[in-house]
Amino acid sequence: MVDDEWNMRNLLRIYLMKEGFQIQEASTGLEALSMVKKHSFDIILLDVMMPDMDGWQVCKAIRETETVPILMLTARTETKDKIHGLGIGADDYLTKPFDSEELLARIYSLIRRSTITQTSLPQQLVLEFPQMTIFPDAREVRIQDELIEFTPKEFDLLAVLAQSRQRAFSREELVERLWGYDYEGEVRVVDTHIKNIREKLHKAGMTYNPIQTVWGVGYKFYASGEQE
Repeated sequence: MVDDEWNMRNLLRIYLMKEGFQIQEASTGLEALSMVKKHSFDIILLDVMMPDMDGWQVCKAIRETETVPILMLTARTETKDKIHGLGIGADDYLTKPFDSEELLARIYSLIRRSTITQTSLPQQLVLEFPQMTIFPDAREVRIQDELIEFTPKEFDLLAVLAQSRQRAFSREELVERLWGYDYEGEVRVVDTHIKNIREKLHKAGMTYNPIQTVWGVGYKFYASGEQE
């Protein structure tokens, strides 16, 4: 639990410990990153507005090495802030003030999703396409032997699309598959992740776009040379 306000941490600690959770607390982003390096967590509750590093920076830093579910807790209510948080690797976003029962439901939902995500991904050892190779078990994407860094959700999205090549997925299907049927956020979060994936692949040197927009439906994967 990462929040610079002691009162907020105290309230959450009391409530969550009654529910059987073991809590470790950090009051700054730097303290949180140090704890993540030393310990394994089932979920991270992360405030956005903090003095040394804001929650966005902490989230991005955690996502460089960890796939632990991250629930952002913040007073910022604008949709663009939610999309930004989800786009850099957060798994869910809850605005303050919030109902304690809703918080608990979100926590259990994220933990549940994190345990089943791997079963929804391709089981092949290697998915090979022109200029790009995906290693589902290792959760790696390489373009001409160069490792491309993706957030966990970006990797999951790319892998699911690549597994079902030429099948068009709606945004709702992708959200249900990767975020869970009980996800209450914007389905447009898919667009943000697709944009990030495309930019990273293009920057890495891919000469074609492997994720095509199917107007009025959603997205599909295709390899170079296939019909768009």
